[in-house]
Amino acid sequence: MSKKSAKAKSKKAASSKKAKSTKAPASSPVRALPVVDPAAGVKRVLVITAHPDDVDFGAAGTVAQMTKAGVEVTYCLITDGDAGGSDLSSTAEQRAAGRRIEQTNAATKVGVSDLFFLGHLDGQVAVTLDLRKDLSRVIRQVRPDRVICQSPLLNLDRIYASHPDHLAAGAAALAAVYPDARNPFAFPELLNEGLEAHTVPEVWVMAMSDPTLVVDTTEVIDRKIEALRCHASQLADPDSVDGLLRGWGQMVAEAAGLKPSRTAEAFRRVDTA
Repeated sequence: MSKKSAKAKSKKAASSKKAKSTKAPASSPVRALPVVDPAAGVKRVLVITAHPDDVDFGAAGTVAQMTKAGVEVTYCLITDGDAGGSDLSSTAEQRAAGRRIEQTNAATKVGVSDLFFLGHLDGQVAVTLDLRKDLSRVIRQVRPDRVICQSPLLNLDRIYASHPDHLAAGAAALAAVYPDARNPFAFPELLNEGLEAHTVPEVWVMAMSDPTLVVDTTEVIDRKIEALRCHASQLADPDSVDGLLRGWGQMVAEAAGLKPSRTAEAFRRVDTA
């Protein structure tokens, strides 16, 4: 699957990102991290990822906690995931359409109904001015109090979290937050669209080797699992999803000092106020 090389091509095609990502969680939290309420102090949050299903692996539990508390969460998908899947007879257009449906359905499982699909090509995401402008446009439209994005840093210990599209998506998202979206003179054509500059106070970055906070997702882990199961075209072994996500979540929770029975997601907070 595009997400973790989100191309789970078949059971044998464990070469797909999804299948390979079963080896370890995307982040390696450090012990005694603070456990935070993700809904505290925010009304609107924007999640930016490269592919459909990326958010469901990395942050769907946190999203579910926020929407449950009344926070408005919007997804922005840079690609439609048209290069992910196992059906060699399908066209890129068919794969893209199917994956948009899967992500839209997955979003409903965690309380999200507002999605932007930017339509950049899967496997070809690059940190271009065009992408930065597209993301700045979405930021100015949504006007979030927080952006959640992927890590821009290559992690050689967990290479499946470092799909080139993920790295580019993270770097472009951070550039759009700072300096682009807040600068009225960056992409002045956005002003002509009626989109005033907007400053995002903070960014939470997924899949970091040095996170600074965790979110307890124990009460919503079932919703995270339901969301990921919606990505049927990307799952080489659907029956493994439950154990996989619970196992990852418990590892993060235990490393952060929570009880082994808890699950959690980890992020690195970046102050961008």
